[in-house]
Amino acid sequence: MLTVAIETIVYLGVGLVMMMLGYFIIDLLIPVDFPQEINDGNKAVGWVSAGIYAALGYVIRSAIISNSMAEAASLLQGVAETAIYGVIGVLALVLGYFLVDIVNRKFNFNEALKEKNEAAGIMVLGIFLGVAFIVSGVIQ
Repeated sequence: MLTVAIETIVYLGVGLVMMMLGYFIIDLLIPVDFPQEINDGNKAVGWVSAGIYAALGYVIRSAIISNSMAEAASLLQGVAETAIYGVIGVLALVLGYFLVDIVNRKFNFNEALKEKNEAAGIMVLGIFLGVAFIVSGVIQ
């Protein structure tokens, strides 16, 4: 039981760090000031933020499950692989965001988010979750 408790704490720490780093990186790449927009009550950016955390949490969960199923994997190896999959997840979310934004010529996500278009925020959340499901499927 002590081993499981230690693993839980370690993976929780790694997962939270990966989620915060992923959020920071995506915030840098999407030209909207997430903290300021959330302070201003921009629900669209709130939806996007929720999508980032949910999507990365799902990818990290899949990486942890994948590592726990490999009986010979050490905790250090599992943590390293989880971090790698977390990075892949961040890259996949960014790629998904920009590809859909390029393909969807009817409106621009960046502008829609700045204009507090909640529907656009929900759509981005959906893109992020869809990408996370794909990445998760590959991991497992």
